[in-house]
Amino acid sequence: MNKLGRLALRAAAWGLVPAVPLLITGAVIAFAVNFQPLYEYGFDSYDVGRTTGLSEAELSRAAEGLIDYFNSGAEYIDLTVEKDGRPFALFNDREIVHLYDVKGLIHLDYQVLFWSAAYTLLISSIIMVARRQPARLAAPLFWGGVLALVIVVSRAVIAIVDFDAFFVQFHMVSFVNDFWLLNPATDYLIMLFPGGFWRDAMVFVDVIILSLTAAVTVIAWRHVRIGDGIS
Repeated sequence: MNKLGRLALRAAAWGLVPAVPLLITGAVIAFAVNFQPLYEYGFDSYDVGRTTGLSEAELSRAAEGLIDYFNSGAEYIDLTVEKDGRPFALFNDREIVHLYDVKGLIHLDYQVLFWSAAYTLLISSIIMVARRQPARLAAPLFWGGVLALVIVVSRAVIAIVDFDAFFVQFHMVSFVNDFWLLNPATDYLIMLFPGGFWRDAMVFVDVIILSLTAAVTVIAWRHVRIGDGIS
């Protein structure tokens, strides 16, 4: 490989630094979105059956319906459950539009996951197989893990200081409308997922991210050599 090629490959290897947090965070969020026990944990912990009047079976159906919708080609959700022995449309028009927006964020996460995984696999394969220098991945992976740790710890500290303000700011940044402003007395989406659920869900996600990034960072650190690069 000529000098220009080596420089390009070195730059591509250091591109793993931002790719690592994107890959890990994207993967964990995708997992959480599709992990029905997390939804059901929230239903049990916050007595959602009482506030909604829905049975445990219908709550599970609601969770399954939401997951199916997020992964379907349907534009808007049409979710019917049984309440008091009668079919019941779970979400009103405002909630349906908000869920459409949420689905857009989830699919953005899927795209980030796909492209960060594709980039990581491509560059890792070139270095490990074509160049046969797997140790050259250590430094970029180490610093990628450090960056991921800094991001998740910083976000967690901000959320711990004032979770409500963090939650509101997240919605203001993520959505271009105010359909996320729902009434906990009348809107089933917020009855299903009260504020406490989102705090718990964030802890669940962050613990997994921290565990994965800590593992990547420690393993990579053991193989880091001063002056590592592509030669």
